[in-house]
Amino acid sequence: MIKAYVETYNRYKYLLYNLISRDFKVKYRRSVLGVAWSMLSPIMMMLILSAVFSKVFRFDVPNWPLYIMAGQTMYSFFNEATTSANYSIVDSAQLIKKVYIPKYLFPIEKTLFAFVNMLFSMIAVLVMLFIFRSPFSWMMLLFPVPLLELLLFTLGFGLILSALCVFFRDLKHLYTIITLAWFYITPIIYPISIVEESWIRYVVYINPLTWYIEYFRILVLYNPADGTLPDLKINIICLAWAVVTFASGMLLFRKTQDKFILHI
Repeated sequence: MIKAYVETYNRYKYLLYNLISRDFKVKYRRSVLGVAWSMLSPIMMMLILSAVFSKVFRFDVPNWPLYIMAGQTMYSFFNEATTSANYSIVDSAQLIKKVYIPKYLFPIEKTLFAFVNMLFSMIAVLVMLFIFRSPFSWMMLLFPVPLLELLLFTLGFGLILSALCVFFRDLKHLYTIITLAWFYITPIIYPISIVEESWIRYVVYINPLTWYIEYFRILVLYNPADGTLPDLKINIICLAWAVVTFASGMLLFRKTQDKFILHI
């Protein structure tokens, strides 16, 4: 099955690149700053969130603005990618009905487009690290690891959503509420340590985004002076969520894709 997907990808990879390029042109059309908005947006969100929540809460978190910025940037990628992937098949119904195109290319393209946007946003994160004079460590060079694992997790989740949305159109509207709740159960504007022992703490810990964001923060913000790598636990959890979710997404999509034409 994997070999078949690889062969199909090689055959249609130029179409995938063209779809990503089209989305870039549409998003930044007639924009004065263009792609620079991808770098300015996380900085502006960091300033707003840190200004508001620094007055409301008093958290003993070093580099509080950067703490928020790292979490917000990764969550924004996940939110944008999965929201777009959610209705990617439905929105491409006319094209799917006219010509044969591997249907999984549509949710994958939306996810990769959002990932490229996040990479531009990460440039802003690196700039702010320099401005805040965050200490450099060789561990910071490993920051692509949690990003790629998050990408794999998001690809799988996007495939699941895109398949389900074909049969349950209400998911398109329900998902907006789900992502809002997901934001608050992810330690973006608060540290995990403040969550008391209760069912809420349990929910925060089973949230995959908690681990990806924490992994990234360990490498980029905390970077211990002794160069100690993140422990085995967080590596296993992040990789397991990514592999299982991606495999589940591909399996569900493959089993349901032949029925899409009857519902779109």
